[in-house]
Amino acid sequence: MVGQSAESGGQPSLAPLPRDYNAAVDLIDRNLEAGRGKKIAIRDDRGSYSYGDLAERVDRFADLAIGLGVAPEQRILLCLLDGIDFAAAFLGAIKAGIVPVPVNTLLTTGDYDFMLRDSRARLLVVSQPLLASFAPVLERHAGLKVVVAGEDGHGHPRLADLMAQAKSGFAAARTSCDDICFWLYSSGSTGTPKGAVHLHSHLIRTVELYARPVLGITADDVVFSAAKLFFAYGLGNALTFPLAVGATAVLMAERPTPAAVSRVLREGKPTIFYGVPTLYGALLASPELPARGELALRRCVSAGEALPTRRERRSSRARSASSRSPGRPAPPSIGTTASAAGRLSSASGRAAATNISRAKTATSPIAAAPTTCSRSAASMSRPSRSKARCCRTNPCSKRR
Repeated sequence: MVGQSAESGGQPSLAPLPRDYNAAVDLIDRNLEAGRGKKIAIRDDRGSYSYGDLAERVDRFADLAIGLGVAPEQRILLCLLDGIDFAAAFLGAIKAGIVPVPVNTLLTTGDYDFMLRDSRARLLVVSQPLLASFAPVLERHAGLKVVVAGEDGHGHPRLADLMAQAKSGFAAARTSCDDICFWLYSSGSTGTPKGAVHLHSHLIRTVELYARPVLGITADDVVFSAAKLFFAYGLGNALTFPLAVGATAVLMAERPTPAAVSRVLREGKPTIFYGVPTLYGALLASPELPARGELALRRCVSAGEALPTRRERRSSRARSASSRSPGRPAPPSIGTTASAAGRLSSASGRAAATNISRAKTATSPIAAAPTTCSRSAASMSRPSRSKARCCRTNPCSKRR
C-alpha cells in the first residue's frame, strides 16, 4: 500500500483504497489471512488475547449492538477503560456500520450529558467504575440503552453476559472508504467540545503515512501508550497501529503514573513506548524508573507539545552515563488530540507532516491539513519559548 519511506527522505505513495471498504474488517482480517490468528494481539490487566480471540469478540459485539436495535450509521457512546472491551466495542461497532464515539473517561456528568445529546447516541457502553458519572442524567435520554462492562451492572445488562449470548461469524456491513467511521470529541478548551468526524479510510492512512514510515513499527513490536485509547494519539498508538502490522499492544486501565508506567515497562517489555514530555520528565525523576537491563525499548515517542531541549539532554545523559534509561531518543510528534487528520513529526533531523485527509505527506506543516499545528518545521528541533508556549497553552489553536 505504501511506497518510499518518509524517513528516508521520500514521500510515501499510496494505493487507492477499494470503494467497498470496512476499517475493522481490514485491521482484523489482514492478520488472520497472514496466519497470525494465534499470535497475541492485546495484553490487558485481565489477560492476553490472540488475534483470533479479538476477531471473535469483535463479531460478538457487532451482533449484540445490532440485536439491541442500533442501526448502521447511528452513534454509540463508549466510555471504557483501556482493555479488550474497548477494542472489541470500537471495532465491533465499525464492523456493523455503527459509529462509535469514544469519550474521555475523566470528564464530568455535565460533559457526558452534552455528548449524549449532541451525538444522539442510541447505546452507552460504560465501564462499571465510570457509571456513577452518567447515572444522574440517564433518565433525560429517552431511548438510550446502557450496557455496563464490569462485574456489577447496577441494574443494567452486563457486557460480558451479552457477549456470551451473541453470535460469532458476523457478516460485516457494506460500508465504503468514504463512509463515516467514528467520532472523537475535542477537549473543549476553546468552548463547547466539537465532534470530529472520521471516515473508514482514516485509520489505515495514519498507519501508511506515520506508523510505518516514521515509527518503523513492525509485527515484532510490543507497544505501550501512556495516552489512553479515547485520545486520537492513544487510539493509533495502542490499537490501530499495532493491529495494522500484526504487533502486540499492552493496555493498562489505570492512570499512567510514573510508578504504573515503570511497572509496565519492566514487566510488559514493550519495544515502543508513547508518552508526553511531562511524563518523560516525571519518569526521569522517579526512583522507580527501570534499569537499562530491565527494558526492551527500541523507540520512545513524545507528542502533545515540543519535547524541551533540556529534557532531551537529560534523557541523553541518562542513556549514556547511567544504567537507568528511558530508551532510544524520541521523535517529537504534534497532531490534534481529537483529529487523526494531521500529524507533524521530527524524523531523522527533519519535520515530516502527514495529512490523511488529503492522503499525502509534506516536509513542512505549511502543506499539511489545516488541523496540523502551524509551528515552523525548524521550531520542532529548536523550539523558541514563545512557540513552545503556544503549543503548551492551546495546542494547535493557530490554524492556517
